[in-house]
Amino acid sequence: MKDKVVIITGATSGIGRALSDRFAVMGAKLVIAARSSSTLREMEQKYKQGNVDVVAVTTDVSREEDCRALISEAVGHYGRIDVLVNNAGISMRALFREVDLSVLKRLMDVNFWGAVYCTKFALPYLLESGGSVVGVSSIAGHKGLPARAGYSSSKFALQGFLEVLRIENRKTGLHVLTASPGFTASNIRNTALAADGSMQGESPRDEKKMMTADEVAVRIIRAIVKRKSRLVLSREGRLLIMLNRFFPGWADKIVYNHLAAEPGSPFS
Repeated sequence: MKDKVVIITGATSGIGRALSDRFAVMGAKLVIAARSSSTLREMEQKYKQGNVDVVAVTTDVSREEDCRALISEAVGHYGRIDVLVNNAGISMRALFREVDLSVLKRLMDVNFWGAVYCTKFALPYLLESGGSVVGVSSIAGHKGLPARAGYSSSKFALQGFLEVLRIENRKTGLHVLTASPGFTASNIRNTALAADGSMQGESPRDEKKMMTADEVAVRIIRAIVKRKSRLVLSREGRLLIMLNRFFPGWADKIVYNHLAAEPGSPFS
C-alpha cells in the first residue's frame, strides 16, 4: 500500500478511522472524508506530523455533488486513485410498522447511494490504475435483521451493486471487494437512528464481546492486498450465512431470538 492513493469515506470514527490509521502506517497517500470538518482537520494535522501525505475533504456522501467534489479533490491533488473504500454508513433500530419512512430513506441515501455516487465518479481513475473498490457491508446484507429494515435493505442493495460491478469488470482489471463485518465495537450503534429519526444515543450491545474496529481494518486491508472478492468477518457471521442457505427457517428463529434479547429490544 505504500504510495497508493486511498480514499476512505466515513473516516473519522469506527472502522473508517481504524482503516485510516492503518493505511497511514503503511505509507499510503490518504484522502479522508466525513461530515465532521473539525475531526477531519484534527486527523489531518496528526497524520502530517507523522509525515503522512493526506488530504481531508468534508463530505456528506448522501449528496451527489459532495461525492463528485471528493473525487475531484483526490485526483486534483494526487493525479490518480488506487483504492476507494466506501465505508460511510449509519444504522437504525425500530420496528418497520413504527419507523418514519424518512429514516429508511436516510439510510439508503448514505449506505447505498453514497457508495454508488463515489464509485461512479472514481471509476474511470480506478480502471486506469487497475485499482480496488471496497464496500463495507455487513452480515445484515446477507440476512435481514429485525428492527433494522433500513439498514439491512441498504446493505443488501450495496452488495447487489458491488456484485454487478465485479461481474461487469471481469476483464478490465478492476478489483471489487465486499467486506461484511459482524457486530463491531464502533460508534455506529451510538449514532443509530430511532423510529422518529433521532439518535439512539446508547449501544444496546456489549461492545467488549465484539471485534474491534482495528481488527476489522486489518482484515479488510489484507483482503485488498490479496484482491479478494468477498470477506465475511466473525465465525458467527459465516455460520449464520451457511445456516440461512440450507436452513432459512432455523436461521430466522436464531436471529429473532438473538436480537430480541437485546436490552430495550422493540420486539420480544
